[in-house]
Amino acid sequence: MTDDVLGVAIIGCGLIGQKRAKALGARARLIACADKDLSRAQNLAASCGAHAFGDWQDVLSLANVDIVVIATLHDSLASLTLAAAQAGKHVLVEKPAARLAAELVPVMAAAEAHGVKVHVGFNHRYHRAFRKAKEIVDEGALGELMFIRARYGHGGRIGYDREWRSNPALSGGGELIDQGPHLIDLSRWFLGEFVDISGFANTYYWDMPVDDNGFMLLKTEKKQAAFLHVSCTEWKNTFSMEIYGKVGKLEISGLGGSYGVERLTHYHMLPEMGPPETTSWEYPMADNSWSVELEEFYDDIKLDRPSAAGLADAYESLRIIEKIYQESGYDHRA
Repeated sequence: MTDDVLGVAIIGCGLIGQKRAKALGARARLIACADKDLSRAQNLAASCGAHAFGDWQDVLSLANVDIVVIATLHDSLASLTLAAAQAGKHVLVEKPAARLAAELVPVMAAAEAHGVKVHVGFNHRYHRAFRKAKEIVDEGALGELMFIRARYGHGGRIGYDREWRSNPALSGGGELIDQGPHLIDLSRWFLGEFVDISGFANTYYWDMPVDDNGFMLLKTEKKQAAFLHVSCTEWKNTFSMEIYGKVGKLEISGLGGSYGVERLTHYHMLPEMGPPETTSWEYPMADNSWSVELEEFYDDIKLDRPSAAGLADAYESLRIIEKIYQESGYDHRA
């Protein structure tokens, strides 16, 4: 639109699309909403003074749309991102960005060929506790990192095993591809690339053809390990990540809302060892990760810099997930 205000279109006007619309901020304006359920597009558009479409292709031809936010089911994330990139639009696509890593190969090529930015919605990086944790780690306050231990889970709801996430053709898998990408992405953000991948996915409780629990043991070339568990048999929503270094550790718990108050605790090991020196931060305010993430993406576009959370990060996450699915006897290849 202008140098200061970017025009945005949202494809997929469900819960996540609505969250993105609310987080756009002053540097962007919602121009168009598209959803195969036209009434959902109309409801979101009416709240923002935008235009509603029942066909996503219509928004790609709008000259005043600079960014397309894609918040659809997993089966269409990659194809819509590809079409938007080919139309010369910058894209924010929700995680996992595809069902399979291979689906992202033509998307990465198109983004490069058309000179557009593609950011993947790994919004957990932008929670206050994680931004502070990254500062502490980058300052060297933990010393050399050794390993990460993390859990992320919810308890589903009545009928959960009949929703779209239980259909592998739509979702690409179960809990491992649902909440797993966030834990994998955060672990890569702190430890780097994983070269040794092992794990186990299984369906323990829900009557569905996809997994309801995923266990991962990921190791870097230096043998730094991430021990991760995602679950939709948690019953009480839980988020916990511990980052261990040679002179201390960080513990992040809660994400706000039903996951509990977001907290960060730094345990600093003293030279004499024994009980550590402890500093805690608590973030009881509303989650602003969605808006902080978008602000960074606007800067990526303005400054012509690569997105910190991009298609390569989504590709690596999916590569890990696919390997664990194959080892566990799940074949969700489309």
